[in-house]
Order: sequence, then structure tokens, then C-alpha cells
Amino acid sequence: MLPKQKLDSLVARHRELEEMLCRPEIAADGKRFAQLNRERAELTELVDKYARYKQLEARIAEDKAALSDPELRELAAEELPELEAEIAEVEGEIQVLLLPKDPNDERNVFLEIRAGTGGEEAALFAADLFRMYSRYAESKRWKVEIASMSEASAGGIKEVIAVVSGDRVYSALRFEAGVHRVQRIPATESAGRIHTSTATVAVMPEADEVEVEINEKDLEISKTAAGGPGGQGVNTTMSAINLRHIPTGICVRAEEQRSQHQNLARAMQILRAKLYEMAERERAEAIRDERRSMVGTGERAEKIRTYNYPQNRVTDHRIQLTLHSLDRVMEGELDELITALRTHHQAELLRARADA
Repeated sequence: MLPKQKLDSLVARHRELEEMLCRPEIAADGKRFAQLNRERAELTELVDKYARYKQLEARIAEDKAALSDPELRELAAEELPELEAEIAEVEGEIQVLLLPKDPNDERNVFLEIRAGTGGEEAALFAADLFRMYSRYAESKRWKVEIASMSEASAGGIKEVIAVVSGDRVYSALRFEAGVHRVQRIPATESAGRIHTSTATVAVMPEADEVEVEINEKDLEISKTAAGGPGGQGVNTTMSAINLRHIPTGICVRAEEQRSQHQNLARAMQILRAKLYEMAERERAEAIRDERRSMVGTGERAEKIRTYNYPQNRVTDHRIQLTLHSLDRVMEGELDELITALRTHHQAELLRARADA
């Protein structure tokens, strides 16, 4: 059963927001206008679905009443199954839209990819993953900015941290955190044997300064020469910043900007994101059992996906989904995987709510 009283109040709120957005004083306040417009947009789909639900409910009531009319009985009996199937589908969609949203869904993220076991092949795989996510971001019109990168000698990546910004980035990438495993024949393998290598992915929501307070006394800051692209000036000036957060031992490096000030600001952003992620992880300990029953904890030790090149196969172990389209996935076509993960997560949330 739908919580109709709650839905009616949300419909009233949507109507109120539309009226407020027409006021000149609201339109003149850019920040307030954007906030209210975002709230209205979030409610629109739910309001439209509920309106459709009520239309179907009225038509079903009419058809049931018509069953007692000899002239209309046959038509009503024919139409009822189709209407009842549609209203059940709409009700399910409304139940999903009523689920509590993750407060981080709208945030930008820091995407961190590290080569794991497998030496140079793991570094090449990490580079492939970064390219895959960059292509996916491009398809979503998101912006990707590299904050720091450590390259391997064979052309791979030991570690990269990038800022991914755009519309609902965390909502899409949140389930990508974990260990990714690749099975393929490395270019350096003369005997043609398949090797297994890994890379870890972390997806950290961008945190505001007011959310994560960092005491300057808890920081060790050192300056070094940057080692990335950008010409001689980058490599000869002490523009790269290394940060160490003494209480947690977290170390951060930023070197892609041209000045110390810019790199320090970027390093602080990354540190805040790491501290925010740590706090979120600790908070989630209270509901660990629930998280285990869902799509996964997002912990870096958890093997979440295997990329098998000889079979052109990608398997997500959390939801037992296998796709024979690895070539397209590595080109950034991740929608099928991400949609399946989100749908599974929503189904588990609905089941948990029904059991509560």
C-alpha cells in the first residue's frame, strides 16, 4: 500500500515550490532559486507517477463498477487486467522513488585508482580502468581533472586521483569502489599464458570545509618538484605538495596545478574527501549486516568485478551479472552495469523496509 497521506503532502510541496519559483524576490536570489528548483526537480517524477497512479485507480474503480452493467461488462473485463498490471508497475516505481536518498548522491567525487597485485600488468590495468571511467564521464558530460598521478615505467599507472564533477556523479559511481580483477595475456608474456592482476578503486564524495574540520597543527606539509607533464617549469619549481595528516597517517600528494597555492588547495580537498569517507565508513559500522546483504560495502579489500579478456566477459560478483561485451565496457559503456547495481540496491532497500 502506498502512503497516500505522505504523497499528498509531497504533491502540495511541489505545488508550493512552483509558486515560490515564480516570485521575483526568489528569482533574484540565485542561490535560493537554484536550491528550490533542485528540490522541485527531485519531486517532479514522483508527483507525475502519483498522478498517473490516481488516474489508473479511478479507471479501475469505474471498470469494476461497470462489471455489473450487461452492456459494459465485456469491455470492462477486457480492460481491467491491463490497468491492474500498469498500476502495480507504477506503485513499484513510486515505492522506489520514496526510498531515502543517499545524502552524497549529488556530490562530485575524488576517484582514486591504484595498481594492485601483478606488477607492470597491474599498472597497465589501472590505466585501462582510468581510461574506462574517463570515457564514461565524457558520455555523461562530466569533467575529469587529474589531481595527482604516479606513472609506471611500462606506460601504466601506479596511482591516480582525479576529481570527477557533474550531475549526480556519486550516485552513478558509488558502487565502483573495491578490487577489480583482470584476466588476460600480458604483452610481455611470450608463452601466451593468462595472468591475473588487480587494481583498487575508491570513490570518495567531495566534502565541504564545514563538514570536515582540519586543524593546521595536525598537518605536515612538504614541497617538492612536480614530476608530471607541463614543461620544464613544472619539473624545476617546487610546486608539488605532500600532505600528511598526523592523527590518521593519511598522506596526500597534489602536483598537477602550476602553483604551490593551487596544489595545496587541491591536496586539502583530497584530504577532506578521505577523512569524510573514513567517517562515513565508521558510521556504517552500525548497519554492517544490512550493508553486507546489499550491493557491497565498498571496502577496498572486496573483489567486486572480473574483466576476462580472452572471453570478452565482465562479471560483477556482487549481483552475479555477466556481460559478454567487455570490449564495449572498457570503452566506457557502463550504463548496463551501473543500472543493474542500482536496481539491485533499491530492491534490497525495499526488502529491508518490508521486513522492518
